[in-house]
Amino acid sequence: MRAVVAERHGGPEVLAEARRPDPEPGPADLLVRLTAAGVNFKDVYEREGRGAPRAPFVPGSEGAGTVVAAGPQAAAAGFRPGDRVAWCTAPASYAELVAVPAVSAVRVPDGIDDTDAAAIMLQGITAHYLTTSTYQAAGGETALVHSAAGGLGRHLVRLLAHRGVRVIGTVSSAGKTAAAEAAGASDVIVREEGGDLAGRVRELTGGRGVDVVYDGIGRDTFDAGLASLRKRGTYVLVGTASGTVPPFDPQSLAPRGSLFLTRPTLADHVGPDGELAGRAADVFRWLDEGVLSTVIGGRYAFGKAAQAHADLQSGTTTGKLLLDPAN
Repeated sequence: MRAVVAERHGGPEVLAEARRPDPEPGPADLLVRLTAAGVNFKDVYEREGRGAPRAPFVPGSEGAGTVVAAGPQAAAAGFRPGDRVAWCTAPASYAELVAVPAVSAVRVPDGIDDTDAAAIMLQGITAHYLTTSTYQAAGGETALVHSAAGGLGRHLVRLLAHRGVRVIGTVSSAGKTAAAEAAGASDVIVREEGGDLAGRVRELTGGRGVDVVYDGIGRDTFDAGLASLRKRGTYVLVGTASGTVPPFDPQSLAPRGSLFLTRPTLADHVGPDGELAGRAADVFRWLDEGVLSTVIGGRYAFGKAAQAHADLQSGTTTGKLLLDPAN
């Protein structure tokens, strides 16, 4: 089969299309022919060597496609060849054929195509747990969402705004302001313009600060995010696109207003007790109802995977980037 392979850890240039043996699914796995794979910062971190498999390896963990075969345990769970499925935690997803654990797969409902399913799984499920389990913001509260025009940021903004939460979004450049506003952000701060980010947030909130910060940037926005919170506010560190946050003394949260700080992960919010299926059902329903929407920022052939990673890291894209084996 054709796949994208990272021959070593490093920059985008280590990614190349190559031939690999077809995967051999286990008894609890599905063998899925890929329609589209999502490109995410998790893949970037693995490519760079942060908690990654040993090279060479096939990156990726998100996608959608059609079941070709089902192991006996997967079949007992009701999966059959021909089923359309999507996933967000199956390794080696940058490939024509993917061995997907049945516990990691959800059926794609009629009326939702594979491309939309692949585009929304990881970030849609993440936005779900961040706004329902990590911090359930209520109508009348205010949230600060960084990268509000990005894939995850847009979903967060839409879910929060739908619930009646006032959203202050940040974007990397002025050209992304309209996308954040279209998602439902009431105010948008352009980070490249510099200035006092926390001061601007305080100004917009009458000096109070926001109830919750959702930050997928990390190092570059961490201090300003903490300074933007109200007393007993919650800081949700979603990712570290700009780099890892330096060592931090939890004691310093006390004089800042008894703040809460959390670093949630997807793995702890999609347990084997039906939690993934329940979250996915909500996400697909919201997609069908128009509460959520997918915006495809780019579709790349396997041979252009390095460009997809470079584009994602450049901060110039909006929406979701996908790898398409048919290209």
